[in-house]
Amino acid sequence: MAGIEMIFPREYGYVALVLVAYCFLNFWMSIQVGKARRKYKVSYPTLYAIESENKDAKLFNCVQRGHQNSLEMMPIFFTMMILGGLRHPCVCGSLGFLYTITRYFYFTGYATGDPQKRLTIGMVVRFQNRREKTRMVVKAAIINQAAFEWLRDLA
Repeated sequence: MAGIEMIFPREYGYVALVLVAYCFLNFWMSIQVGKARRKYKVSYPTLYAIESENKDAKLFNCVQRGHQNSLEMMPIFFTMMILGGLRHPCVCGSLGFLYTITRYFYFTGYATGDPQKRLTIGMVVRFQNRREKTRMVVKAAIINQAAFEWLRDLA
Protein backbone atom coordinates (compact mmCIF):
# COMPACT_ATOMS: atom_id res chain seq x y z
CA MET A 1 0.00 0.00 0.00
CA ALA A 2 2.87 2.40 0.56
CA GLY A 3 3.56 2.39 -3.18
CA ILE A 4 0.07 3.64 -4.01
CA GLU A 5 0.30 6.45 -1.46
CA MET A 6 3.56 7.58 -3.05
CA ILE A 7 1.91 7.83 -6.49
CA PHE A 8 -1.47 9.29 -5.52
CA PRO A 9 -1.73 12.20 -3.09
CA ARG A 10 -4.14 11.86 -0.19
CA GLU A 11 -6.57 14.40 -1.72
CA TYR A 12 -6.69 12.58 -5.08
CA GLY A 13 -10.20 11.40 -4.21
CA TYR A 14 -11.46 14.87 -5.15
CA VAL A 15 -10.19 14.31 -8.68
CA ALA A 16 -11.88 10.92 -8.85
CA LEU A 17 -15.13 12.38 -7.51
CA VAL A 18 -15.16 15.07 -10.21
CA LEU A 19 -14.50 12.51 -12.94
CA VAL A 20 -17.39 10.37 -11.71
CA ALA A 21 -19.64 13.46 -11.60
CA TYR A 22 -18.67 14.28 -15.20
CA CYS A 23 -19.58 10.72 -16.23
CA PHE A 24 -22.99 11.07 -14.56
CA LEU A 25 -23.48 14.42 -16.31
CA ASN A 26 -22.77 12.80 -19.68
CA PHE A 27 -25.13 9.96 -18.86
CA TRP A 28 -27.85 12.51 -18.06
CA MET A 29 -27.11 14.30 -21.34
CA SER A 30 -27.51 11.03 -23.25
CA ILE A 31 -30.93 10.58 -21.66
CA GLN A 32 -31.86 14.08 -22.84
CA VAL A 33 -30.76 13.18 -26.37
CA GLY A 34 -32.94 10.04 -26.20
CA LYS A 35 -35.91 12.14 -25.11
CA ALA A 36 -35.24 14.58 -27.95
CA ARG A 37 -35.10 11.66 -30.41
CA ARG A 38 -38.58 10.61 -29.38
CA LYS A 39 -39.94 14.15 -29.25
CA TYR A 40 -38.60 15.20 -32.67
CA LYS A 41 -38.97 11.74 -34.26
CA VAL A 42 -35.33 11.16 -35.17
CA SER A 43 -34.68 7.42 -35.34
CA TYR A 44 -31.41 5.58 -34.85
CA PRO A 45 -28.79 5.37 -36.36
CA THR A 46 -29.26 8.93 -37.62
CA LEU A 47 -26.77 11.10 -35.76
CA TYR A 48 -28.09 14.47 -36.96
CA ALA A 49 -31.49 15.31 -38.41
CA ILE A 50 -31.79 16.86 -41.86
CA GLU A 51 -33.96 19.97 -42.14
CA SER A 52 -35.47 18.84 -45.44
CA GLU A 53 -36.77 15.69 -43.73
CA ASN A 54 -37.65 17.04 -40.29
CA LYS A 55 -38.99 20.50 -39.44
CA ASP A 56 -37.54 20.23 -35.92
CA ALA A 57 -34.08 19.23 -37.13
CA LYS A 58 -32.37 22.31 -35.65
CA LEU A 59 -33.87 21.74 -32.21
CA PHE A 60 -32.81 18.08 -32.16
CA ASN A 61 -29.38 18.85 -33.57
CA CYS A 62 -28.74 21.41 -30.84
CA VAL A 63 -29.46 18.83 -28.14
CA GLN A 64 -27.35 16.24 -29.94
CA ARG A 65 -24.50 18.66 -30.56
CA GLY A 66 -24.42 19.80 -26.93
CA HIS A 67 -23.91 16.21 -25.83
CA GLN A 68 -21.50 15.42 -28.65
CA ASN A 69 -19.32 18.40 -27.77
CA SER A 70 -19.16 17.23 -24.18
CA LEU A 71 -18.06 13.78 -25.35
CA GLU A 72 -15.42 15.32 -27.62
CA MET A 73 -13.93 17.24 -24.70
CA MET A 74 -14.03 14.27 -22.32
CA PRO A 75 -10.63 12.67 -23.21
CA ILE A 76 -8.79 15.97 -22.86
CA PHE A 77 -10.58 16.80 -19.61
CA PHE A 78 -9.95 13.36 -18.11
CA THR A 79 -6.29 13.37 -19.12
CA MET A 80 -5.67 16.81 -17.66
CA MET A 81 -7.54 15.95 -14.45
CA ILE A 82 -5.70 12.66 -13.94
CA LEU A 83 -2.26 14.07 -14.65
CA GLY A 84 -2.73 17.46 -12.98
CA GLY A 85 -4.31 15.81 -9.96
CA LEU A 86 -1.12 13.92 -9.25
CA ARG A 87 0.60 17.17 -8.34
CA HIS A 88 -2.27 19.51 -7.44
CA PRO A 89 -5.35 17.44 -6.54
CA CYS A 90 -7.26 20.18 -4.71
CA VAL A 91 -6.81 22.72 -7.51
CA CYS A 92 -7.71 20.13 -10.16
CA GLY A 93 -10.70 18.97 -8.15
CA SER A 94 -11.98 22.52 -7.70
CA LEU A 95 -11.46 23.60 -11.30
CA GLY A 96 -12.80 20.27 -12.56
CA PHE A 97 -15.95 20.75 -10.49
CA LEU A 98 -16.36 24.26 -11.89
CA TYR A 99 -15.84 22.93 -15.43
CA THR A 100 -18.44 20.20 -14.87
CA ILE A 101 -20.97 22.79 -13.70
CA THR A 102 -20.27 24.99 -16.72
CA ARG A 103 -20.71 21.96 -19.02
CA TYR A 104 -24.20 21.52 -17.56
CA PHE A 105 -25.08 25.13 -18.37
CA TYR A 106 -23.43 24.83 -21.78
CA PHE A 107 -25.64 21.84 -22.59
CA THR A 108 -28.86 23.32 -21.25
CA GLY A 109 -28.21 26.56 -23.11
CA TYR A 110 -27.41 24.76 -26.34
CA ALA A 111 -30.45 22.48 -25.99
CA THR A 112 -32.80 25.47 -26.16
CA GLY A 113 -32.32 25.54 -29.93
CA ASP A 114 -30.32 28.77 -29.91
CA PRO A 115 -26.63 27.83 -30.08
CA GLN A 116 -25.58 31.26 -28.77
CA LYS A 117 -27.18 30.45 -25.40
CA ARG A 118 -24.49 27.80 -24.85
CA LEU A 119 -22.06 30.61 -24.07
CA THR A 120 -24.04 32.30 -21.30
CA ILE A 121 -24.74 31.25 -17.76
CA GLY A 122 -27.31 33.32 -15.99
CA MET A 123 -30.82 33.66 -14.77
CA VAL A 124 -33.63 35.79 -16.09
CA VAL A 125 -35.35 38.15 -13.71
CA ARG A 126 -38.48 39.93 -14.87
CA PHE A 127 -39.55 43.29 -13.58
CA GLN A 128 -42.84 45.09 -14.11
CA ASN A 129 -42.45 48.70 -15.14
CA ARG A 130 -45.34 51.19 -15.13
CA ARG A 131 -45.18 51.65 -18.90
CA GLU A 132 -43.88 48.39 -20.20
CA LYS A 133 -42.79 45.00 -19.14
CA THR A 134 -39.03 44.65 -19.37
CA ARG A 135 -36.67 41.76 -18.97
CA MET A 136 -33.43 42.16 -17.17
CA VAL A 137 -30.84 39.46 -17.43
CA VAL A 138 -28.70 39.12 -14.34
CA LYS A 139 -25.49 37.41 -15.30
CA ALA A 140 -24.16 34.96 -12.77
CA ALA A 141 -21.21 34.29 -15.04
CA ILE A 142 -20.46 34.57 -18.74
CA ILE A 143 -18.60 31.83 -20.47
CA ASN A 144 -17.76 33.10 -23.93
CA GLN A 145 -15.89 31.53 -26.80
CA ALA A 146 -12.58 32.99 -25.64
CA ALA A 147 -12.97 31.35 -22.23
CA PHE A 148 -13.64 27.96 -23.81
CA GLU A 149 -10.61 28.36 -26.07
CA TRP A 150 -8.55 29.31 -23.02
CA LEU A 151 -9.68 26.15 -21.21
CA ARG A 152 -8.86 24.08 -24.29
CA ASP A 153 -5.42 25.68 -24.46
CA LEU A 154 -4.82 24.72 -20.83
CA ALA A 155 -5.67 21.14 -21.69
